[in-house]
Amino acid sequence: MSLNPQQITNTKNELQANFELSGLTRKQVASDLQISLTKLDHLMTLTQESLNDPWILRNYLIEKVEDKGEKPVPFTALTGDWHRHWFLNSHLIDARQMSAGDN
Repeated sequence: MSLNPQQITNTKNELQANFELSGLTRKQVASDLQISLTKLDHLMTLTQESLNDPWILRNYLIEKVEDKGEKPVPFTALTGDWHRHWFLNSHLIDARQMSAGDN
C-alpha cells in the first residue's frame, strides 16, 4: 500500500506532533527503538524503505504520549489493526523489530 501525497504530508505531521507530545528527545526515541538517528530521520520523513517501521514508530509514540496522560494526535492513514493489513508483518511490528540498517 502506498500513500498519496496528502496522506504522506498528514502522516509526517502526525508523527511530528506525537513526537512533540511525547516529550522525548530524538536520542531517547532512537535508543528505545535501537535505531540510529539517521534511521529515525528517515522514519519521520517517511523515506524509510520498510513498511513495518513507520507502524512501529507510530505505536511507540502513541504509547509514550498515553504514558504521559496525554491524548495522542490521531493518525489518518496509519489506522486500523496492523494485523489485518496483508502487506505488513504484524509479528515484527508487535515485537518492535525494526528493519536492519538506516534505510
